[in-house]
Amino acid sequence: MEHLSPTWELPGTGIWFNLSNVLMLLIAAAIVFLIALISTRSLKLKPTGMQNFMEWIMDFVKGIIKSNMDWRTGGSLHVLGITLLMFIFVANMLGLPFAIVVDGYLWWKSPTADPGVTLTLAAMIIILSNYYGIKANGFGSYAKSFTKPMWFLTPIKIIEEFANTLTLGLRLYGNIFAGEILLGLLAGLASAGALGFLGAILPTLAWQGFSIFVGSIQAFIFVMLTMVYISHKVADDH
Repeated sequence: MEHLSPTWELPGTGIWFNLSNVLMLLIAAAIVFLIALISTRSLKLKPTGMQNFMEWIMDFVKGIIKSNMDWRTGGSLHVLGITLLMFIFVANMLGLPFAIVVDGYLWWKSPTADPGVTLTLAAMIIILSNYYGIKANGFGSYAKSFTKPMWFLTPIKIIEEFANTLTLGLRLYGNIFAGEILLGLLAGLASAGALGFLGAILPTLAWQGFSIFVGSIQAFIFVMLTMVYISHKVADDH
C-alpha cells in the first residue's frame, strides 16, 4: 500500500520540505551522536564495551582509506569516513523494525529509502571530491586534468561526474527502498488473518536479517566509493 509523505512549504518561497525525511535524518544524526558520545566519554588504555566498538570502526575506516591512498593524504578524511559509515548504516536500519503511518502519512521509515536524500548525499560527495582535487593540485592544474589525455574527452569526463552522482545515490536508494517495499508486503500478508500471520513470520525474520546485511554492505560501499572518487581527484595523474 502506498502512503503519502508529509510536506511543508516554506512560506512565500515555493520550497517544500518532506517532514518525514527531516525527522528521520535528525533521528539518525542524534543516534550517531549518542553512540559517539557514549563511546568516548570514558576513554581507557584497554578499551572495553562501546569504546572497543568505536575503535574497531575507526580501524575499519582507516583500512578503507589506506586501500585507496597513502595515509598522509587520506588521514584528513578519517572523520568523514567514520561519520558517513555510521550515519548511513543507522539511516538504513531505521525503517527495518517498523513503519509509523498517521492518517495515511508515512512518518517513520529509513531516510535512505528516499532518492532525494541519497542523491543529496551523493552530490555532497562529488562536490567534496572536486574540492579536494582542487586543494591538492591547484585550480589550474585540476582544470587541465579534464582535458587529458585528449581534449575532446572533456565532455565525457564532465558527464562522468553526473553519472557518478546518479549511480552512487541510486544504488543506495534502490537497495533500501526495495527492502522496505518487501517488508511492507509481508506486513500486509501478516495482517490478512491468522494463516497469513503464521505464513509471514519466517519470511519477515529472514528478510529483516538479509536487510541488515544489505544495509551494512551499502554503507560500506558508499564509504569505499567516496574514498575511491577522492583518491582519483587528488592523484597527480587525474
